[in-house]
Amino acid sequence: MSFPWAKQYEPTTGIGKFFDQQLPLPRFVYGALGAGYPTPKNLNYFYNFGVLAGVALVIQIITGVILAMHYAANVTVAFDSVEHIMRDVNGGWMFRYMHAVGASFFFAVVYIHMFRGLYYGSYKPPREVLWMLGLVIFLLMMATAFMGYVLVWGQMSFWGATVITGLFSAIPIVGDYIQTLLLGGFAPDNATLNRFFSLHYLLPFVIFGVIILHVWALHIPGSNNPTGVAVKTEADTVPFHPYYTAKDFFGLGVYLTLFAAVVFFAPNALGEPDNYIPANALSTPAHIVPEWYFWPFYAILRAFTVDFLFIPAKLMGVLAMFAAILLLFFLPWLDTSPVRSNSYRPLNRILFWVFVAVCLVLGVAGGKPAEEPWVRLSQVLTAYYFAHFLIITPLVARFEKTLPLPRSISEAVLAKYGSGPSGTPGAGPAAVAQPAE
Repeated sequence: MSFPWAKQYEPTTGIGKFFDQQLPLPRFVYGALGAGYPTPKNLNYFYNFGVLAGVALVIQIITGVILAMHYAANVTVAFDSVEHIMRDVNGGWMFRYMHAVGASFFFAVVYIHMFRGLYYGSYKPPREVLWMLGLVIFLLMMATAFMGYVLVWGQMSFWGATVITGLFSAIPIVGDYIQTLLLGGFAPDNATLNRFFSLHYLLPFVIFGVIILHVWALHIPGSNNPTGVAVKTEADTVPFHPYYTAKDFFGLGVYLTLFAAVVFFAPNALGEPDNYIPANALSTPAHIVPEWYFWPFYAILRAFTVDFLFIPAKLMGVLAMFAAILLLFFLPWLDTSPVRSNSYRPLNRILFWVFVAVCLVLGVAGGKPAEEPWVRLSQVLTAYYFAHFLIITPLVARFEKTLPLPRSISEAVLAKYGSGPSGTPGAGPAAVAQPAE
C-alpha cells in the first residue's frame, strides 16, 4: 500500500547516492523494514512471530550448510557420519543440536503465526495471496523437515520414510510410480538418501525465495492489525523503525534465550529414542511416529480405519491428511464475514479457541499408539476439524451478530490506553458498527 505520509529515503553521502542510482538496495530496505514503512500503531507481540520465523529459517540454513560439509549420504555411513559430527567435528554437536532443535522451534513459531492470522482474519481480502503464499511456505517446510528427518538414518528415520512414502501407493494408478520415484527404488536405500539430501539442501533456499514474495505481498495492502480496521490516516500508523524493530528485538531476545536453553540443557527432549539406533530393515519399531509437528495430520491420517464402498481406508486417510492443509487455501472464501478480527466476533472467538483445542488434542492423539481411545478420539476430532471450515465457519459468518467496530485504529488505541482531548476515553464520535475495509 502506498502511504502519502510515508517518509522517503534520502541518501546523504556520496556513496549512498551512487548506490541509490545504481542498485537502490538501501531504499528497498528503508521502504520495507525502516521508517519508510508506516505500520498500524496497535500491533501486539503476536505480530513478532513473522520476524521470528525468518530468523529461525536463517539459523536452519546456516547450520544446515555447516552440517552438509560433514554429512555422507550413503546408507552404510550416514548414521556414523552424524555421530562423527557429534563427536569429532569442532562444535559439531552444537550445530547439530541447533539444527534439530531449530526445526521444532521453526514449526512452533510458524504455528503461532498461522493461528494469529486465523484469529485476526489476516486471510481476508485484500490479503488472500499473502495467506496462500504463507501456506506454500508451510507445505515446503513440511517436505523439508520430513526429508531432513530421514537423513539421520536411524530406526525412526528409516521406517518413517517407509511408511510416509508408502502412503502414495494408495493413490490409484499412479501411486506406485510416485512412491518409486520418491525412493529411487522399491525400498529406502542409497538412492533415497541422495534424493532427500539434495532436496533437503535445496528447499530452504526455495522457502527463502517464497518468503520474499510473502513480504512483498504483505507490503501491497499493508499489515493487518488486531482491530481488523483499515488504516485511514497518518494518526493510525507509526514507522516500522524504530517502534517495531525495538519490539521485534525484544521478542528475538526472548526467543533466542528459550532456544539456547533447549539446545544446551535439553537438546534430545524432542527427539525419538528409537532414532538413536542405526536403521535396521529387519526390525520394525513397536510404535512408528513422526516428529511432533506432524502429529495432528498423522492423527487425521490414522482416523480412517474402515473401507467405504470401493474407497480403501488408506486412501481416504491420505486424502484427508492433504485436504486438511489444502482446505486452508479456500478459507478466505469460506469465511464471508465482513468483520476480520475475532476481537469483534464473540461467537467466532469461542469457536476459534475450540478449534485450537481440537488441533492440540489431535496432536496428542497423533503421538500415541494406534489404539483406543486415541483412534476413536482422532475420528471425532477429524470430523470436527473439517466441519469447522466447511459448515461452522460459513454459517457463523452469515448469522453471527458482531460487536461495533471502532471508526479507526487511533480510536481503538485511545479508548484502550488513553483519553481524548476532552479527557474522556476515546477520541471522536462513539464507535459504530461497520464492516472492516
